[in-house]
Amino acid sequence: MILGINASARPEKYRDGKLTSGTTEKLMKHLLEKTGESYEYTSLGDKTILGCRGCCLCAVNNICVLGDDWAEIRDKMFEADAIVFGAPNYYGMINAIGHAFLERTFSLRHRERFPLAGKLNAIITSDGGDPNSVEEYIRKMFRSNYMAEPIGVLKVPGVSQCYTCGYGKDCAAGSVVSKHGVLDDILPEHVPVIPKEVYDKASNIAQRLGNVVRTNK
Repeated sequence: MILGINASARPEKYRDGKLTSGTTEKLMKHLLEKTGESYEYTSLGDKTILGCRGCCLCAVNNICVLGDDWAEIRDKMFEADAIVFGAPNYYGMINAIGHAFLERTFSLRHRERFPLAGKLNAIITSDGGDPNSVEEYIRKMFRSNYMAEPIGVLKVPGVSQCYTCGYGKDCAAGSVVSKHGVLDDILPEHVPVIPKEVYDKASNIAQRLGNVVRTNK
């Protein structure tokens, strides 16, 4: 089983037939389907994931004591043959719930146990920047758990919330006006779309990931 973990809280949403949000979700589901393997998709958007409190009570048995939804997904990570982790860029860094989720893997590092060591993985980031701060953080946390180097990294510019907030067409503080000027309405041609080459790259990463999973069985 391949586990997809989407740190973006924005579900797929369409306006006049065009995708206006849920970029990470849509690409992750596409990638998971193209692996040819069984998979499970989970979104952190409807989960409660607290940040690490530095209590170090996990040092006893490598089990975090915080009572939220993290442990359930942790156990699925242990069971999975591979993990696909996706997250968006908020203000130049990974979003808060994605950061908190990965931060909690600190509980797995005590006494050199590293239960995620060697785990196959791939990364999806809705961050078109260079360097890609979201990718760098995810890689850092994966390395800290001695996971395998990513089979692939899929990068795509995200779709600003300004396209769907209801006020973006004439809000001078938002990205819609900064790109298009003040509009009478946000039309389909204004909304960014996921390029075909991004889907093609997602399919290529999926094929590699699926092949490696099957080889390791």
